[in-house]
This record gives sequence, structure tokens and C-alpha cells, in this order.
Amino acid sequence: MTYIEDGAVVLFQGDSITDAGRDRSQGDSLGSGYALMAAAQFGRKHPTKDVKFLNRGIGGDRVVDLAGRWEEDCLELRPSWLSVYIGINDTWRRFDSGVPLSAEEYRDTYRSILERALEKNAPKLILVEPFVLPVNEGQKAWREDLDPKIQAVRELAGEYKALYVPLDGLFAQAAAATGPAYWAPDGVHPSPAGNALIAEAWLNAVKA
Repeated sequence: MTYIEDGAVVLFQGDSITDAGRDRSQGDSLGSGYALMAAAQFGRKHPTKDVKFLNRGIGGDRVVDLAGRWEEDCLELRPSWLSVYIGINDTWRRFDSGVPLSAEEYRDTYRSILERALEKNAPKLILVEPFVLPVNEGQKAWREDLDPKIQAVRELAGEYKALYVPLDGLFAQAAAATGPAYWAPDGVHPSPAGNALIAEAWLNAVKA
């Protein structure tokens, strides 16, 4: 039996992986990625439940960007479930733009947005860990920056007793058989199969 109750409002938050080309002019647009796939599968499995899924992912966002738009794109929506998937850009911008964000700043900002959500609406939390699948030598260097951020998300999930979606290990396991580009052509943005892998892991976390 799924954790998600009848009448729930489920909000997906994050960066381009969550955004997935959603239509910003349509408040109920879920894009074409894992959020759409997860919502579709949930609806198929639980046709008698009235659950509303919302997507407010924005491409390029870091955790500090989420903090900046949190009132409008989270708190005002009053989600009963909040799914947060953020972190790869917090690493990527260090390497492509020279804009680093320490694991401590990442963790503290992440904690602050969770606290704000809990104080306002007390949603149940689903935390999704970021991943990278190196498709080139340069991306191998990302691990020393990303790994502490993944650990921070794991610690926050424990601190807040959140449901947890462990993507980094799942993608590494999947890529062992196929190579990384099959699941994420640029090492970051998932292919259709990669989005399906995320959706399945998300649904497993909520027992749907």
C-alpha cells in the first residue's frame, strides 16, 4: 500500500532533470521526464486515488536558486508531499563557471528550505540524491565535489526521516552493463531509459 494518501498534493522540485521541458504557462505541466513517468505510473496503479502532481523544476538551478524562489514555487502551493532533487549544478558550476559551493553551504541551504517547508505546511519529504555518470575524463574529477554533497543529502534524509531515492548507486550499477551514455548521454541529463530508472526508484521509495 502506497504512502501517498487520497487527496494528496505532490510537488516535484529541482533543476533541469525535474523540469524536463515542462510548459511554464501550464501550472499542471509535468514535462517529459521522470516526474511525468512517476505520476503516470502512480495513476495507473492507483486509479481510485485523487492525487495532484505538480512540477516546479527549473533548468540550471542550484540549491541557492531553490531558496530564492521557495515562497512562490513551494510554500504557496501547500504540498502534502515534497520531492526535492537538487545538487548536480552545485557541482557542475564549479567546473564550468568557477562558481563553487561547499558541501557545508549546500547542506545548510538545503536544510533551510526543508525547515521553511515544514514550518509552513509540514509536508512529508522525499529526498532524491544527485548523480553523475562520467562520460569523459573531466567529469571524473567531479566526484570529489559531488560525493560530499550526496552524503549531505543522505544525512538530511536521516535527520528529517524522509523517504530516500539513492540514484547515484543505481545509475552506477545500471551503467556497469551498458556504459554511462546509455543512461545519461552527457553524464548528467538522463535518457528516456534514465528517466524511467529514476521514476521507478521514486515509486519504490513511496511504495507505489
